Amino acid sequence: MVLDLMVIGTAVTLGPLHNSVFILLLFARRGVRLGLAFLLSWLADLATVIAVVMLLTGGRPPARHSAPSTAAIVAKLVVGLALVGYGVYRHRRPPRPHGPPRWAARIDDASPATAAGLAWLLQPWGLVAAGAATVVDADLSTLSDWLALAGYCLLATLSLIVMELYVVRAPAAANARLNALRSGLGRHQEQLIVTLSLAVGLWLTARSVYELAA
Repeated sequence: MVLDLMVIGTAVTLGPLHNSVFILLLFARRGVRLGLAFLLSWLADLATVIAVVMLLTGGRPPARHSAPSTAAIVAKLVVGLALVGYGVYRHRRPPRPHGPPRWAARIDDASPATAAGLAWLLQPWGLVAAGAATVVDADLSTLSDWLALAGYCLLATLSLIVMELYVVRAPAAANARLNALRSGLGRHQEQLIVTLSLAVGLWLTARSVYELAA
């Protein structure tokens, strides 16, 4: 479970779309507050999904080869195959120019509630679903699994935390470097999406097939 959560959490935190939007929010008027609202909403979404799964399982992993255990593995397999298919589709799709989104011109007028809503909309829900299927195996009677779940949430939010703290501590330096980062993410967005989709999709597919066969 821990290794799967590390792979999923890393893919979530490296996603180019939400990171680009987060940088726009940080340099809007009241940017630190908007960034904090986005960050907390992002973290709350992940924690809520885990809490729902834990309520369904009672905090105890289902017995091996039971119907719930098999269903969770099949769910991960479906997500893995979907990510592979999506990665192949994006790779074969003709390249499109990526201009700034139309709402970016109105970002200065955004409210914290709007920033929090953007975090919900931009969650990579396919990866979050894979994380949910993985935490079915969490046993809340053990400290190690509590730490694994907390680590997954923090890892999936790490890029946002780092950028928020950077802007708070060194706003002048952060302005130049994060804008350069946003430009780089824009130029390589397709490659990043394809790479992350294929890498995580193949990992989940291989792991799920192995678990079903074992």
